[in-house]
Amino acid sequence: MPYDLEIIAAPADIDDLGHVSNLVYLRWVQEVAIAHSSALGWDGAAYQRLGASWVVRRHEIDYHRSALPGERIVEETWVEAMAGARSVRHSRFTREADGALLVNVARGSVATGWLASFVAVAQYTAKIKASISPGTMPAMNSA
Repeated sequence: MPYDLEIIAAPADIDDLGHVSNLVYLRWVQEVAIAHSSALGWDGAAYQRLGASWVVRRHEIDYHRSALPGERIVEETWVEAMAGARSVRHSRFTREADGALLVNVARGSVATGWLASFVAVAQYTAKIKASISPGTMPAMNSA
């Protein structure tokens, strides 16, 4: 089920070239994914109760047009597939005024990989914590 969020490009989102920074788009991808998950009942607190969190595995971003300060942008996101603790998420940014495609986050049939780490990461983290005790970490060379 697609989820939309309207964004207004703020002055802090603008880079030295006068348009929305590429890094800002990446932040927006994460923010809308979290908003989408929260709208479905899986907010940060729900993941914390499981001892889990999201881990970004991959992004492939195509930049088509620039967004300028004050422009209204619509980000649409959806989950294409889920398998275990992994999901494939797409995002698309369009300019509200003319519907122009600004940015597309995808890579064919498999897009941004989110490890929505329900139990898998919690169990993995527990194994790591159990296997590490003080004094077992190798010394780091400063050279």
